[in-house]
Amino acid sequence: MGKKTVYLLGILLTILIGTYFYWKHCCGGKLAAQTEKSVVSDTENNNANRGIEATLRNSFKLSDPNGNFSFRTDNNFNFNSSDFKILLPVSEDLNTGIDDLQLYLDEHEVKQIDITGLYALAEDNTSAFPNLGMARATSVKNYFVSRGIDASRLNLFGKSSDAISASDNIYYGPLNISFSEAGISSEEKEKESMNALKKSIQDDPLILNFANAQTQINLSEAQRQKIADIARYLDKVEDGKALVTGHTDNTGSREGNILIGQKRADFAKSYLISNGISAANIESIGKGSDEPIATNDSEEGRSKNRRTVVTVN
Repeated sequence: MGKKTVYLLGILLTILIGTYFYWKHCCGGKLAAQTEKSVVSDTENNNANRGIEATLRNSFKLSDPNGNFSFRTDNNFNFNSSDFKILLPVSEDLNTGIDDLQLYLDEHEVKQIDITGLYALAEDNTSAFPNLGMARATSVKNYFVSRGIDASRLNLFGKSSDAISASDNIYYGPLNISFSEAGISSEEKEKESMNALKKSIQDDPLILNFANAQTQINLSEAQRQKIADIARYLDKVEDGKALVTGHTDNTGSREGNILIGQKRADFAKSYLISNGISAANIESIGKGSDEPIATNDSEEGRSKNRRTVVTVN
């Protein structure tokens, strides 16, 4: 290799080395700084989003202040806005906690669970209950029952709360759950209370009046409260049943009216089931025009006779 060639290679090597160090200390440094800044910014944004999300989520936590049960998980029962049906699936860690609770309640007969469903005032009450919170508590109660917990050990409440907010139209854990205890005197009071509730329901049953070809039920506040009372009675009284009877006016044949009455009773039964009352606790029958409560000689009287009556045994 000649001297001239060696000289040219040396110049080329010097240029390459200089270019490398210039890029590393100038452009590369800026790129690294920009990348680091981007990573930090993304991390801060993610942390901020998690912080916002955390404020919208209510973790499931339940501790017995007078016992040795304690359970907590970040997961909970979740609901769509203006809805009372639990979003499935429920997390496995929450199921594990409920199963542990079932065993704990079996070992401590005086222990009960208070379930308070929460709702925002901006939500629509799409349930048959007095408020959406009570309907959500009923859904959670039914889930507890499906995991082996006796419904009579569960007390249900509902109330509005300005402390809950929806994220992407979902309310995460709009519930408060706590322990309570029922002593011997409390059991006697509960029995007396249920006897009084039974008499109240039988004396003033839920009556749903149907127009011809009606396919939906619109409830008054008083009717919603009656449904809540019936549901509570069925939860607390062993072998309690809701009796749903469909009636008609005297238009048409007796046999045809009995079938119409049965359809109305079944329609009301399906409505109660869709709102969380167990099908096993409801009996339906059609009596057609056999038991009118008003004259069938006027439209007003016939309208009163087209009814479904819901009471308890």
